[in-house]
Amino acid sequence: MRTFWLLVAVVGASYETFAQGANPLAPLSAREIRDASRIFRDSGRVPRGAEFSELTLEEPPKEAVLRGGVAPRRAFAVIYDREANHTWEGVADLATSRVVSWKEIPGAQPAITGEDSERAERLVRADPRWAHAMRERGITDLNQVAVACWSAGYFALPGTEQGRIVRALSYYRGRDGNFFAHPVEGVVAHVNLTTRQILDFLDIDSNTPVPQENATIDRGPFRTAAAPLEIRQAAGPGFHIENGEVRWQKWRFRYALDPREGLVVYTVGYEDEGRVRPILYRGSVSEMVVPYGDPGAAWFFRNSFDAGELGLGVTATPLRPGVDCPANCSVFNAVISDSTGEPRTLARAVALYERDAGIAWKHGYDARRARELVLAMVSEVGNYDYGFDWIFLEDGTIEVRVELTGIMAVKAVEGRGDAYSHLVGKNTAAPHHQHFFTFRLDLDVDGAQGNRVVELNSVPAPAGKANPYGNAFTMQETPLHTEREAQRSLNLATSRRWVVTNPLVKNALGHSTGYALVPGTNAVPFAATDSWLRRRAGFLNAHLWVTPYQSSERYAGGDYPNQSRGGDGLTRWTAANRSVDSADVVVWYTLGITHNPRPEDWPVMPVETAEFKLIPWGFFAMNPALDLPPER
Repeated sequence: MRTFWLLVAVVGASYETFAQGANPLAPLSAREIRDASRIFRDSGRVPRGAEFSELTLEEPPKEAVLRGGVAPRRAFAVIYDREANHTWEGVADLATSRVVSWKEIPGAQPAITGEDSERAERLVRADPRWAHAMRERGITDLNQVAVACWSAGYFALPGTEQGRIVRALSYYRGRDGNFFAHPVEGVVAHVNLTTRQILDFLDIDSNTPVPQENATIDRGPFRTAAAPLEIRQAAGPGFHIENGEVRWQKWRFRYALDPREGLVVYTVGYEDEGRVRPILYRGSVSEMVVPYGDPGAAWFFRNSFDAGELGLGVTATPLRPGVDCPANCSVFNAVISDSTGEPRTLARAVALYERDAGIAWKHGYDARRARELVLAMVSEVGNYDYGFDWIFLEDGTIEVRVELTGIMAVKAVEGRGDAYSHLVGKNTAAPHHQHFFTFRLDLDVDGAQGNRVVELNSVPAPAGKANPYGNAFTMQETPLHTEREAQRSLNLATSRRWVVTNPLVKNALGHSTGYALVPGTNAVPFAATDSWLRRRAGFLNAHLWVTPYQSSERYAGGDYPNQSRGGDGLTRWTAANRSVDSADVVVWYTLGITHNPRPEDWPVMPVETAEFKLIPWGFFAMNPALDLPPER
């Protein structure tokens, strides 16, 4: 094979082409959303009253985008007919005003919406068993009870094979503005929204009092305010945005807010000697799941797939400079579709800002100060709030960080509770649970073709003549050739990490260029491998998966995880055991947090973080931050 050196132009596609003309990856505008909705409805295929569960950009073929040519603007829709309980997928061409693709997806249940919650609440309130359960617990004013909708999952229970199924929980509103702190324990309605029937009504633990302790999260007296800390950029931000492309120092990338995935970053590249070198074509949260460890009848089903069942983008919250992001942050609106196909503006949904990052490098008197660029959003998914940060460092590192805060899901208890939860307030316990986030990383290290994944493990050398003092250790490099070989999990004992390399491109030392995925905080799932949760969330079976690029393979738990039976997504695709050697590879990485609640997490949880990094591994021949100018 002929060797290509680092900056030879024939290696891979440069992301510089994305700066030219209207970009094909730009999200749909408000006008395009209206046009797409009209095209679908005018086609005669959309039943009267059907909803747009999703209406987003149909991303053009990757190869067409990389060539820099003109790509047609198309919209992708998921349309749900509640009355018939049917789901369709369609693609509309905005230039020709034609529906170019239309198909029914049998058995698919799109994401849960506010309309589902309202319908479930009406059915529950109309059931005399619910009013009786409230009175049994001393609640006479039923207007003081909030009814919240949860995804039902799938457990092969009677009556759940057909229809749109949810669970409905009840909370006493109280006077503190925090109804999550006052659960009406043991009351759960299992609701079929299609047949408008309550399949099962759980009413247990009627002697357990509803927690009444004040759980306001905006309480005084407040501590003395800290000394002012000013963050100013008198000359404005150090980044600029040109035709949707963010340019900051040597970084180039695009972003969008997807209704399901939340933040999506595109065409991430780093300028090196006048050329933007490709690193990451597309990165996003593919799926997440929050399994609770309480086996009780009112809790076993709580394992929400917050991306696929609810949506991380549709739940984005407004960001306030100086509060939700630093005072110097720039905030940007996003536009998505509502259920009627009308554009909806999410105000200040995305933040972009620079911040101090400590010492970049130092030896003796010689040192440089580091700065980093943060692309951020926050999703309020029910009681929890999740922050998602993509952080770009001057040394070529990309850090991906999740921030968890909000209000824990709690249960009413008598005494100290049970083995599956921890007391956090009077008569209030929070069950143990976990959070898992699976990221889809379409890495294009110096181009989309020819990439491979190599596992690195550091192991001690055997004691003996070659290692007389027992201090030696080596790093083993193991290429992962197939999808089955590439299903890997963390190993703290060997400091395991993975590198996506491009053997077609060499750095000045003759090494293949690469980017390493370096794990940070993580966990393993405690749910049994044969449980319904693990069948549905098969992506939890390994921390790392690698697949050959397929545009249709986007969601780790399958396209429609709501009420799914399992076996979809990564577990189905990788059953073919395709080659991932010298290919356009996609890396899937799951990070997790095990949350054993403590009183300090109540009534609102301090931010906890989990993260991983993508760091250059032979991508450069030396420290790329050497060119940082000295401070004056």
